[in-house]
Amino acid sequence: MRRNGEAAIFFENGSFMLRRVIRDATGRMLDLLLPQDCRLCGLPSGKALLCPACRDDLPRLPAAHCPVCALPVPTAQVCGRCLKHPPAFDATLAVWAYAEPADGLIHALKFRAQLPLAGFFADQLAALGLPPVDRLFAMPLHRCRLVERGFNQSVEIARALARRSGIAFDAFALERVHDTPPQRDLAWSQRRRNVRGAFVLRADVAGRHVAVIDDVLTTGASLHEVARVLKAGGALTVTNLVLARTPKLRGK
Repeated sequence: MRRNGEAAIFFENGSFMLRRVIRDATGRMLDLLLPQDCRLCGLPSGKALLCPACRDDLPRLPAAHCPVCALPVPTAQVCGRCLKHPPAFDATLAVWAYAEPADGLIHALKFRAQLPLAGFFADQLAALGLPPVDRLFAMPLHRCRLVERGFNQSVEIARALARRSGIAFDAFALERVHDTPPQRDLAWSQRRRNVRGAFVLRADVAGRHVAVIDDVLTTGASLHEVARVLKAGGALTVTNLVLARTPKLRGK
């Protein structure tokens, strides 16, 4: 009986290894026969969304930046704006500066529905080294905007990041209840007032460290308001996970 059992295990393991070899060989063959084109330059990139040259060309956020809002500052300390007007969130991790060609990739997901980019963006966020958060949230869209666009880019990125990290994510935990004018159409001084009261929390976050996923941080007004709602709900710490940080504009 023992020998029969060992033989069964041997053949089972051998079958598993054979399937794995066939699967890997098939994947390599498909990469050769049907190479993917780089989303930026159009050259073959194998199974990656970007070729190595374009990946290297993405504008990484400078290492010296404010730990609260991710604005590049030479001292890598909390910037003057966050000291003078502290936001409700506690920290921000950002992958890139909002500049070419990263902005084009973000627009490709947001406005041209290139959904495979969500997984790529999730990989980039995960590579930053995620803090020990208990739950992920995504910057919500109002239902009218969601119907118009068909999807929420922040939700797609958060779902992909949840799969990679194992951190819990609920796409309906945050709701945008007011269809406010787009922030890009407003002066910086008006943006916090524009989103005041726009979000509602429908989850228990008491005592939790939570992370909010968004694509771009400009003034941080929307992220501030979401963090304010999360803190009012009992969250201890709110960390932003964003793809890109815009530079500080003169006079702002």
